[in-house]
Amino acid sequence: MTPAELWASDNPLAGDLRHDLSGRWDTLLLLYSTGLINGVHPSYQVATAFLRAKAAHRPPLKIFQTPRGKDESAVVKDFEALLTRGGGRTQYGYVIRELPPPKESLGFQRHDPVVIRQRADLASFGSISALSDLSDTVPRIHLAVHAELISDEAEPGTVRLLGGRDVQRDGTVAPPTDGARWVRAQREHLLAPGDLVIREIYDLGDPHGLVVAQITEQDLPAAASNTTVVLRPRNDIEQQRIRFAVMFLRTPLARTLAGRSGIHLTVRNLLALPVPQPDEALGQAVNDLEAARLQLEKWQKDADALLESVFTHRSPAQARSEIIDRGRSLRLRVEAASLLDQLGHTVRTRFPYPIASRWRETDARRSAGDLRAAYGAVLDTAEVLLCYVAQVALALGRVEGISFGAVAAIREKLSGGRSGPGFGDWVAVLDEAATSRQLRGLPAEHPLQDIRGLLAGQDATDARQRLYDRRNDQAHLRHVDTIDLPAALQSAFADLTTLIERARFLADSPLLHVTDVGWDSLEKTAVVRYRELMGDHPVVPTRSMIVPSNDLEKGSLYLRDSGHRLHLLRPFLIGQDCPTCRAWSTFHVDRVPKGTVFLKCLEHGHVFKDPSPTVPTALAGAGLL
Repeated sequence: MTPAELWASDNPLAGDLRHDLSGRWDTLLLLYSTGLINGVHPSYQVATAFLRAKAAHRPPLKIFQTPRGKDESAVVKDFEALLTRGGGRTQYGYVIRELPPPKESLGFQRHDPVVIRQRADLASFGSISALSDLSDTVPRIHLAVHAELISDEAEPGTVRLLGGRDVQRDGTVAPPTDGARWVRAQREHLLAPGDLVIREIYDLGDPHGLVVAQITEQDLPAAASNTTVVLRPRNDIEQQRIRFAVMFLRTPLARTLAGRSGIHLTVRNLLALPVPQPDEALGQAVNDLEAARLQLEKWQKDADALLESVFTHRSPAQARSEIIDRGRSLRLRVEAASLLDQLGHTVRTRFPYPIASRWRETDARRSAGDLRAAYGAVLDTAEVLLCYVAQVALALGRVEGISFGAVAAIREKLSGGRSGPGFGDWVAVLDEAATSRQLRGLPAEHPLQDIRGLLAGQDATDARQRLYDRRNDQAHLRHVDTIDLPAALQSAFADLTTLIERARFLADSPLLHVTDVGWDSLEKTAVVRYRELMGDHPVVPTRSMIVPSNDLEKGSLYLRDSGHRLHLLRPFLIGQDCPTCRAWSTFHVDRVPKGTVFLKCLEHGHVFKDPSPTVPTALAGAGLL
């Protein structure tokens, strides 16, 4: 029985001792425990090592950590199960088949299969960099070595000396107290804005991550003591990458991967720490969240200042008027933000126009109490939702060179000329997308990855099937009885809500109608004018953007993904004025009898014959004919 540090520490002396032991002994089992020694703090950890004289056959190593506060019989049972295993993991222990080098730490979490898997999964964020690739260390002032430079009182030429206790878990530096230390620091010791100060000593029983603060102007001038580790981000590293690294450092996984020497964090291991770095889509999402956080903080400060000013005006009448007038804009902001938590408001304002307009009609029918019309509107909205997403999937798949087997049935219906594709065909496309190996291999940020998840999961599958059955009954005159209609409407709307919830990704994938494209041959950029067709009305402002591409089509529909890339949706989705109702609408091909193309409107269901001679060629090129 030894202190746990003998086996778990990265200290070179502990590593040498493990190396010497391995020359004569095989370690069969390491049992980590706390609270075993009377008179010693209950958090003190010991390791019980079971050794056997070294043999030709090197056995696997079993590591077990006794949990505190758990049922004793269950722990014993789990331990006995580990003893019988030749590999794998139990709840509280695991087996190492391929032993690490003798000098490497055998800390419980260092080789835990769960931790190893989590480390490998970090690459899913985008990429991985060592912390040393992002920052350099800043020299610290040692409390013993530089004792002659340290003072208990601020004197001319001294700066504040920050210790580990000054680094707060909320990411700030504590203000100086009466016990603060001051130091006559050299230039290389002085901290700068943006420096990361990390506690060097931490409690082994602390379940949180590393304690990190980022230095601001208000914290200066200051230097750091040896009870901290200071990292200075490199000038060529984007602030977004540093922010993401700090977020990771504050996780328990980062502290586990950083290792320790006793209760100390080592600079060498910290610099070697693998740090996830965000890809473009995740980075943009983090930036948006940070901007939202700052905006909310500003609103809170505005509200606090307004409340504090109630009794500071010259007269109560002036205070009353100020509170009412200025408070109105703040209240409206909060009310508008609160509406986004309501699914209906999100769909009506942030979903693509074909779906948002159908949802608006469903809302109106339900609120008016017209149960029969509301029931039909729910089923129409469900079909338009699946139709729109399926058409987008087919368009994106075509660009990636991915073919859908479900297109064969759609192609047969289109050329047959009697009835076009419907609910079942859209479901077939989306079911295929959910299980496609080709789609699974696309980058995580590709919009098809979101589409794959629409019908994944049993709840979505069941909801889709019930809606399909109801739609099929409706089409074959098996109408719901008037008495059963209220319950049927409620059930159908609940299923539609399930699918709409799963389709929230559409709010981040705007439908754009390109109205004009101007290419600049010298700048190699195009000025694109477009309408963002998001929300329940097609009359929206025309905007402009600059893109480094000259292959955009005037008049066509595009999907813009989270990385701001544009994906052509023609000929699967076509935008134009409807000859029937004269409203701008979105269409998909409905039938092509004898080469004549009929288009169907997603918003109103109107069907018309398209006279354009180029559409059949485009449909054939897309595999629909």
